[in-house]
Amino acid sequence: MVALFKELRLIRRNIISIKMTSPDLKTMRQRLIICFTWLSLMASAQTKPTYYLNIEPIIKKNCISCHRPGGIAPFSLQTYEEVAAKGNFIGHVTKTKYMPPWKADPTYQTFRNETKLSAEEIETIQRWVATGLAKGKKVKSKKAQVAISVEGVKPDLILPMVKSYQLTDKAQEDFRFFVIPTNLPTDTYLSAVEFVPGNRRQVHHSRVMVDSTQRIRGIDGMSEMNPEIKVFQTIPLADEFLYGWVPGNTKIFFPPGTGKKILKNSDLILNIHYSPTSKPEQDKSTVNLYYAKSQVNNREVKTLTLKESDIKNQPFFIESERKPTFYMDYPIHRDMSLISIMPHMHFIGKSFLAYAITMEGEKIPLIKIDDWDFKWQTTYQFKKMLKLPAGSRIIVEAKFDNTTENPVNPNQPAKDIGYGWNSTDEMCDLVIYFLDYQEGDELIEY
Repeated sequence: MVALFKELRLIRRNIISIKMTSPDLKTMRQRLIICFTWLSLMASAQTKPTYYLNIEPIIKKNCISCHRPGGIAPFSLQTYEEVAAKGNFIGHVTKTKYMPPWKADPTYQTFRNETKLSAEEIETIQRWVATGLAKGKKVKSKKAQVAISVEGVKPDLILPMVKSYQLTDKAQEDFRFFVIPTNLPTDTYLSAVEFVPGNRRQVHHSRVMVDSTQRIRGIDGMSEMNPEIKVFQTIPLADEFLYGWVPGNTKIFFPPGTGKKILKNSDLILNIHYSPTSKPEQDKSTVNLYYAKSQVNNREVKTLTLKESDIKNQPFFIESERKPTFYMDYPIHRDMSLISIMPHMHFIGKSFLAYAITMEGEKIPLIKIDDWDFKWQTTYQFKKMLKLPAGSRIIVEAKFDNTTENPVNPNQPAKDIGYGWNSTDEMCDLVIYFLDYQEGDELIEY
């Protein structure tokens, strides 16, 4: 509509500039001027955005997954009143592109859960704020309905921690294991998994694993520093990585007809990292399971995790005042259909690049993050499953900045950093959900 308005004004200006001598042509000229003036006024009136017509679809498509009751954001944006109250703030953070946060380079690879505003959407928000935050009348929006249908799905099984955990008030980082029995009567395929932190200020990250033996239950509530942990770690897990949660991550959806398999009577093993606190705090986090609604025929979702041991230029040790780059070159021995990808580093991570090279030399872009942000990480889901042929190699280039000049370096002055789960240590991981390839996978958009 803005483009139409500009075009009409240009046409009107050109008509006015035309010199005409014939009375009939002069009359026609006047009529054209009146006509285009009226059309311009109509177009101008239509350029004033309203919440329900123009803003609500943008908010629901890009913001509601976090800005809702129980979401990871500090406030809700579900109603006109809530959005209008934050109108000027929303205008600023969207204009500066601080929000919605989206770290992956969209020119390198696109993803189905992308929350990046277009230039037109940003302009619409700016005009809405500038013209008075008009409410308008409610309208039916397909985009809004899609967002609601995705976010409004209720979990089939809600599994809170068996009891609340009392965090230490000694201002120390705390790593704990917890066990949640699922009591599933049969083997079950999951279409989605979600971790909901009970204490959003203190839960730093969590990894959800699966034990089908029920022999690890004694680990419940145990510190990662407890030497008895090593006894439990000798018991093979049914799934070493069912799901991982970090700030910014939401639930992961798997393609229809596929699912993550969880065996009957399995236990969920939670490895939760709590941030330091100097006052009494409690946590009772929850795992939500969503069952596959369609039949899963040999289409089990699997996990590939590239970790520090896969780095080629060992050791994974970062000396102070250095800016090293670490490389991985991981061979793929079977055809794979990639569902999603999740890089993971800590504070001194600076950039992350991953791609695949086929045996024929074709480069397949996976993900590119030029400005790593430890406080905002997510599972990036491909728009369509991405085929990785057997014989391909996954290449990773991860850059770090362990200098005192790095403003987010947790150590001032900088000091040597090695591998560790503390936020003051470092990690370099790439977690991939995939299926064994079947013909046509790469054509399915889910």
